[in-house]
Amino acid sequence: MRPTMRSTLLMLAGIPVSVLPVFAGSQFWIFWLSYLALILLLMGVDGALAGPRRQIELTLAGPAQLYIGRAGSLGVELKVPGRMLPGRIDLLVEMDDLLSPVETQTLVPDEKGQVTTDIALNAFRRGIAKVSATWIRWQGPFGLMQCTRTEAHDLEIPVVPDIQSVRSAALKFFGSREFMSGLKLEEYSGDGSEFDRLREYVPGLDQRSIDWRASARHCKLLSREYRAERNHQIVIAIDTGRLMSEPIGGVPKLDHAINAGLLLAWYSLRAGDRAGLFGFDKNINMYREPLGGVAAFPGLHVSSAQLDYSHEETNFTLSLAQLSTRLRQRSLIVLMTDFVDTIGARLMEENLQRLSRKHLVLFVAMRNPELEAIAEERPGTVGRMARSVVASDILQEREIVLKNLRRYGIQTIDALPNQISPELLNRYLDIKRREQIA
Repeated sequence: MRPTMRSTLLMLAGIPVSVLPVFAGSQFWIFWLSYLALILLLMGVDGALAGPRRQIELTLAGPAQLYIGRAGSLGVELKVPGRMLPGRIDLLVEMDDLLSPVETQTLVPDEKGQVTTDIALNAFRRGIAKVSATWIRWQGPFGLMQCTRTEAHDLEIPVVPDIQSVRSAALKFFGSREFMSGLKLEEYSGDGSEFDRLREYVPGLDQRSIDWRASARHCKLLSREYRAERNHQIVIAIDTGRLMSEPIGGVPKLDHAINAGLLLAWYSLRAGDRAGLFGFDKNINMYREPLGGVAAFPGLHVSSAQLDYSHEETNFTLSLAQLSTRLRQRSLIVLMTDFVDTIGARLMEENLQRLSRKHLVLFVAMRNPELEAIAEERPGTVGRMARSVVASDILQEREIVLKNLRRYGIQTIDALPNQISPELLNRYLDIKRREQIA
């Protein structure tokens, strides 16, 4: 409890009264003493009416999970006992670096002395966010004394990948009749290598599909229909190195990659394939063997939380070699990573070329819209022109690396973060249709 600015101003206003005995006579000292006693009395009464600090009840209710890129809310309930309620209460919540700082909240208690509000929470990175303390400040009814209360908390909020986008996309894809009817089309009847059924031959069908033995038994021409094979292995390999920790649009590249990878995993599991997860930087951080069925998706979600941010350089030689030894059959490897120039990507190209001899590799990189804006802007100064030239060189070297990968037979996706998920799904469906995994 300490005096407010109003108390200080009242004290300063008593300075002319204090010098009155010097100029008017010593008998006027009683005025200064009375003024000082009145101010101190008012301050004491104001402090007493402000109420004891321990009687204020503060309750925090955090969300069960907080998703990257989506705002959450922290519920605050405040109860102030007594008849002389403060006109307003200032509340400040102290959080760690995983959450964006919040401004001081000004709360007004109702007639019963209760306040309920929500504080917006925005997470920068994954991990365990902590709310460590709250600061409460209020004044007495006269505004002369200010009370401050600090209360320590141990509230932990898990910050996880944005699984809500996966759920909403899944509901959109699998909850409509159009998509369910499309599932039959996605079996690619008439294409592929897995036998589906026999049907009566009609003009226009491929004559090479006629089953002569079945036709002889049924005394009519029957042709074979095929469909795309299922039960393929899809491995989502996510680079967690230094470059993937850089943010795009306020969200690190690693989290963009995890969101797109989880959506692809959900889609591939529903399509009958098996999905696995592989995380690496300098060393192998996590490997989850490909499993089938939608029931395997929660395990992938939990495993993705182990993909932590790293400041280490990525070792493609060790990581991709270890991944190749763990896969016993030909698989679709979706590699999500990033690079800066052709020199740094040379070793990555060599290892991807070696990996593509046995597996089908899909290389996914994220374009930086800020870098493209710098390259395309019209420079007005020499400094801006230098920035534009450097950005253009980086984009050109990036395109050279992608062309080299395509020349090795590696499929590539280079898109903005918000376009990665649809591009990835479309490429996956195209690969399934063309039977390129088998």
